[in-house]
Amino acid sequence: MALSSERLFDSLGHFGRFQACVYFASVFQAMSCGIHYLASVFMAVTPNFVCGFPGNVSSVLFHNSSASSIEDIWTLGTSTENYIVVQLENGEIWELDQCSRSKREVTLDLAYEYKGNKSVFPCSDGFLYDDTKWKSTVVTQWDLVCDREWLAKLIQPTFMLGVLIGAVIFGDIADRLGRQRVIWFTSAGQFVFGIAVAFTFDYYSFVIVRFLLAMVSSGYLVVAFVYVTEFVGIKARTWASMHVHAFFAVGIMIVALVGFLVRTWWVYQIFLSIATLPFVLCCWMLPETPFWLLSEERYEDAQKVIDTMARWNKVSTPCKVSELCSVQQDDVASGRTGDDDTSSAKKHNILDLFCNWQIARRTITVWLIWFTGSLGYYVFSLSSVSLGGNEYLNLFLIGAVELPCYIIACVAMDKLGRRNTLIPFLILSALICVLIMFIPQDFNILIILANMAGKFSIGVAFGLIYLYTAELYPTTVRSLAVGSGSMMCRAGSVVAPFCVYLRSVWIFMPLLLVGIMALLSGILTIMLPETLGKPLTNTLVEATEMGRNKKSCSEKIPPAHSGAASEKIEMFGQERVSTDK
Repeated sequence: MALSSERLFDSLGHFGRFQACVYFASVFQAMSCGIHYLASVFMAVTPNFVCGFPGNVSSVLFHNSSASSIEDIWTLGTSTENYIVVQLENGEIWELDQCSRSKREVTLDLAYEYKGNKSVFPCSDGFLYDDTKWKSTVVTQWDLVCDREWLAKLIQPTFMLGVLIGAVIFGDIADRLGRQRVIWFTSAGQFVFGIAVAFTFDYYSFVIVRFLLAMVSSGYLVVAFVYVTEFVGIKARTWASMHVHAFFAVGIMIVALVGFLVRTWWVYQIFLSIATLPFVLCCWMLPETPFWLLSEERYEDAQKVIDTMARWNKVSTPCKVSELCSVQQDDVASGRTGDDDTSSAKKHNILDLFCNWQIARRTITVWLIWFTGSLGYYVFSLSSVSLGGNEYLNLFLIGAVELPCYIIACVAMDKLGRRNTLIPFLILSALICVLIMFIPQDFNILIILANMAGKFSIGVAFGLIYLYTAELYPTTVRSLAVGSGSMMCRAGSVVAPFCVYLRSVWIFMPLLLVGIMALLSGILTIMLPETLGKPLTNTLVEATEMGRNKKSCSEKIPPAHSGAASEKIEMFGQERVSTDK
């Protein structure tokens, strides 16, 4: 199939007008994945709050300040260590904390300090929330505070669990039913479930619908990655596949913009969901990929797609399906001597990634890089709204900094090599995590810039690990290696929200964990072989010998050919690879 793909794109063009239209239409919807993945940073925010009180208030005290209503007190600022004193119209005086309230026995004098007897009561009258920033969030909607706080903290992890399951399910369905149908279904699903989230009637229905939304969002991202790589030729495939991530980052920027403009969570969710409605209305026009049609022996349909590509790209003599099939038959005939190897390859399992010390050490390192990349990506993204200053601008900048990082990754991986790019950026991200710990907390701008640098460095490492993993392993276990690495990536995305919650233990705990993981990954990466300019391996023995070869850059071939060989793997050997973040 690799040779037939080369022949097809040599005939029709590697990135002509047809491919450009299909590519930008497909990755446009990838923005909605970035939108839904990060929507909870504003939708599930917990504002300042105190216990409710039974009756109408006449006076409110907060330290030396007084007001006639509880709403006026929020502008003065409150914290978990301070309480609010309210006097009701019936003369009762209450001290309101976040998760409890006390009724004073003596009500002769209204003062903030009180040494007399008090009766403690639970918050049976609900809670009062600060609505100066957010008019409504899911936390205020269903009182996800105090003994129900853990429910709020499960919102993002359960979404990421749906991401994991959706990637597995829809990746398999796309191989069976085709990329086009899955793109139709997941695109429509993102719109329908996205709108449905806004109209959920309780917390549990909200989590369930968000879980389904996560599944279709992840499924779209997985299949769209495969879809665009099957339409883009070798010469443009590295850049095209890498910049699917860039559109995901644009989705994060849209979250920041909509969050700034809309402060009611269900309206916010509706606006986010309709952001990519134009694609849902026109995605039915996207064709099936010719390679999937050929694999299903639907030759007439494949020829129609090829002819359409030829007309759009203004090619007068398009490649014929019969020519592609003849090339594939020649490939099969010339490879019959390796049938035993092929049959044995089907018997490989996860244990083959630990068949000897060299391969086992490589697998542990690669898994750690996948996990660290995803963990760092989401820790920097989710915690950006807690850095101080304008939280909307913080998230926007954290998304925007990704756009140049993928360009740097594409250039560096072909100029310096995969390993020589990965090591410095992993170690740099670790150093940045340490640096942030020493920046005074009132230096908001410096902290934000340092976090942007951390997101940039971890983004470069995260972007190139897909290709590097495929080049490190032989043909017999390549899909298995990339698939297992992708699962470690999703495990990191599930763990990341819990890591961010550790800020309540120590404000720098998430950065410390990411820094340790990044430093360890960077050190272990030193032991990995460089793959730039090296031929792809076919057996575990060859892959092991590559690890022992000290001449990492010997017999270097031009980067374009090096990238091309690797990109063939991305297209045909790892269709289960997700750009899942």
